[in-house]
Order: sequence, then structure tokens, then C-alpha cells
Amino acid sequence: MEQKKKVLFVATVVKTHINTFHLPFLKMFKEYGWEVHVAAKNDFVDEPCIIPACDQHFDIDFARSPFSKSNIAAYKQLKQIIATNHYDIIHCHTPVAGVLTRFAARNAKGTTVIYTAHGFHFYQGAPLINWLIFYPVERFCASFTDKLITINKEDYNRAKKWKLCHKGKVYYVPGVGVDLEKIQKIKINKIEKKKEIGITDDIKIILSVGELNKNKNHEVIIRALSKINNKNFIYLICGKGELKDQLQNLAAELGIGDKVKLLGYRKDVLEICKVADLFVFPSKREGLPVSLIEAIACGANCLASDVRGNRDLLSSDNLCKSNDEDEWIKLLEKVFCCEIQENRLKDCLLYR
Repeated sequence: MEQKKKVLFVATVVKTHINTFHLPFLKMFKEYGWEVHVAAKNDFVDEPCIIPACDQHFDIDFARSPFSKSNIAAYKQLKQIIATNHYDIIHCHTPVAGVLTRFAARNAKGTTVIYTAHGFHFYQGAPLINWLIFYPVERFCASFTDKLITINKEDYNRAKKWKLCHKGKVYYVPGVGVDLEKIQKIKINKIEKKKEIGITDDIKIILSVGELNKNKNHEVIIRALSKINNKNFIYLICGKGELKDQLQNLAAELGIGDKVKLLGYRKDVLEICKVADLFVFPSKREGLPVSLIEAIACGANCLASDVRGNRDLLSSDNLCKSNDEDEWIKLLEKVFCCEIQENRLKDCLLYR
């Protein structure tokens, strides 16, 4: 009997990475008869860790910081797993997990090592420290990589100059994709959905999706919204994170505590996108953001920060500097002005 081929998917966490982005790929390998393994930290809190289409899960104690001592143990775990299971393909994701996995697999025989960069930490306009730390590491690790997948044009143009192992190749694949058919099938009663969230029909919804952290930059939108004249809105943020209390306190201090709702982790984000009047995405750094792609696919009007990845998705009229509070105020005022005068918000914001 022919032995099944094996594939290992590696990422920092299960719930918010593997289960969010890669389940279709796990399912595909299973349908082709492969044995599918996953190595990632279990970040489920109050529910069991279930990974569909996965034959074996290795709970690896990855830390996001490259300087954490726990990554030494994670590297040793990976090396043992790879040596024991003899994978045909190893596909790694996320910066720390990607580096550790490629080091651990560098002497693996007969294994194709693939790394998908979901947005390098070094990019046009990135802090110098990012270039000093992450650029040399990623360029060096390319020599242990057979296939390097980038998801935006800036990363692709940079990485294709690097030398990969076994005459490997750099690919440009614009994101992990979204299920357009699924999105199109979602039919929402706008009044009922707003009522479910606790919003009356006459109130406009401004929506952001993303972790409550410094990079996602929700603070700049809260500050900008506190200064626009039209206060007929509720700002919803779907996501959880360490800055929850800080953002809620900031909104209260600026006098719009009743205008900001932190909804936490939601499974109905697409439904909320369908009823949102405006989607704002002020990140300081992105690869090619799935949440922005989904918002566009839902037909939402979108504004985003003028950073790598977002530029691949929106026209310049819809972009502004991530930390430029005054520029955000102008864009938001323009949106509300157009809506009040003409009630044709989509004419103001054209996305491609």
C-alpha cells in the first residue's frame, strides 16, 4: 500500500490564523488524499481547539516577539516534528513561525519548503529598526526556501531579487482570497441587524475590523470622529486585543463614548459589513488585508490608510496617511457631506 503524502502547515496561532485563512487549503489536501498536520499555538480560550481537515495538531508555544525565549523551545519542537514525520511539503506563515520553521527544515531531505509572507515588516516608510532586524533575516532565510509567495506588489518586487534554494522562485499571489459566492448569498434585513447590535435605523454605521492593537490604529479614527461636525453615527470595531480599555477610555475622554462600540471577536462580520455605511481601515502596516477585501466584496464604501497592500485595493481618493488625523477628518467630513446633500454615498467613493 502506497504511503500517504504529508503536508505540514505552520503559523503562530490556530484560531486567528490557521482557521481564519487556511482551511480551504487544508481541505484541498485532504480531498487529494494527503495526511494534513498543523503546527501552531492553541489560542482558543473558552472553546475546544478544532481544526477542520486536520489529522494531527502540534501545539507549539510560539511568541510573536522574535526575542522571546519560548521561541527556542518552539524551534526544538519543530525540528523534532519535521525529523519524525518526513513531510513532502511544509508551508509556513507569519514572521516568527516562518523563520523558525525554515531553520528547522533546512536539512530535511525531499521536502519542499514554502513560505507565504503576509506582508514583510520592512516596507516603504517602515521604521529603520524594522529594516535592521527583519530585512537581513528574511533575505537570509530565503536561502532555505523553495517557494516564496508574496501577496502584494511591493513585497514581490523586492523579494524576486533574492536567491532561493534549489533555484526556487518568488510568486505574486494577491491574497488568500475571499468566497465571493458566499458573500453574495448573504441577505440581511438592515433594520433588524442594526436592532440586534443595538442601533436604531436612523443612525449611520462606521465599521472597522481588526485586532485592538497599535498597528491597526483605531485610535486615529476615534480622534478624528470626535472632531467631525456630523455626529449621526456609531463607530463599530470588530476585534479583540490589549487596547480595549484604552480605546474605550479615549472615546469617553473625547466625548464620544456613546458613539463607539467595541464588539469583540465576531462571527458575523460579513453581515455587519453588509449594513455598514462606511468601512474604515487605518492600519499602519498591511500585507493584503482580507477584511478590506471582504468589505469591498460586501459593497461597502471604504476608506483606508495609504500603505502597502491597501494601495493594491483602493484608488488614491480613498486613501490617506495612517496617522494624519486632519486628513482623516477631511475624508470623513466629505463622506458625511455627500450623504447629507445627495444621499448618494457611493458616488463619493469609487473603489476598484
